[in-house]
Amino acid sequence: MLIKEFRVVLPLTVEEYQIGQLFSVAEASKNETGGGEGVEVVKNEPFSNYPLLDGKFDKGQYTYKIYHLDSKVPSIVRLIAPKGSLEIHEEAWNAYPYCRTILTNPDYMKDNFRLVVETMHSPDRGTQENAHHLDPQLLKQRDVVFIDIGNDSVNPSDYKPDEDPRKFKSQKTNRGPLCNDWRKSCEPVMCSYKLVTCEFKWFGLQGRIENYIQKTERRIFLNFHRQVFCWVDKWHGLTMKDIRELEEKTKKELDEQRAKGNLKGTKQID
Repeated sequence: MLIKEFRVVLPLTVEEYQIGQLFSVAEASKNETGGGEGVEVVKNEPFSNYPLLDGKFDKGQYTYKIYHLDSKVPSIVRLIAPKGSLEIHEEAWNAYPYCRTILTNPDYMKDNFRLVVETMHSPDRGTQENAHHLDPQLLKQRDVVFIDIGNDSVNPSDYKPDEDPRKFKSQKTNRGPLCNDWRKSCEPVMCSYKLVTCEFKWFGLQGRIENYIQKTERRIFLNFHRQVFCWVDKWHGLTMKDIRELEEKTKKELDEQRAKGNLKGTKQID
């Protein structure tokens, strides 16, 4: 089992990020869907009386999605997994500012695969030692990784000039570009603490695949948060009512896109 905590500092308020994150999830889902693969939204509804983080949070929005991913997993897995078995089921309990997401492969891997992403959003610069209240044993296992959306390099296949925080200047908020030591001085500021716990029980492949998954999660977090910031002029000022309407519209578009067109989205890198 591998445990990493990715800390993503952003020039946003915690309240702004709630809207920006939901908007960007909807947009990114459309960019990853087509040609029989991509995101299927099964449920998107309020939840309550479901205690999270030692009972500190117990209500919010529940989503259940299925990711159809045949072309987006390591080639070694595609070689040995039956066709049609590479579907990842995602359950997420968004009790903002805390969120827990659990990904599984119930049809094939069953209890042998489990990926848990727990996120705490806080108005700081990533300085909290234990944002997720881990016990001493888990703290020893945890590896902290900082992600700098302005200065960290992205894979050439992921790079888009209009999603480069070093070049982007927001017209609505007057924030950016993000250069040099921007994380030390930006205002407003917040940090997304993303704790990723990965278990992949497959003899001979466990270490390799768990490392691959953690590497992929870092790639996703870096690219996604670059988009959240560079899309700020698209989502800044939207309300939660606007977001729920967008999510409902996006669900219909995803169903249509999955059934037609070509494969889209992030290219798999072994």
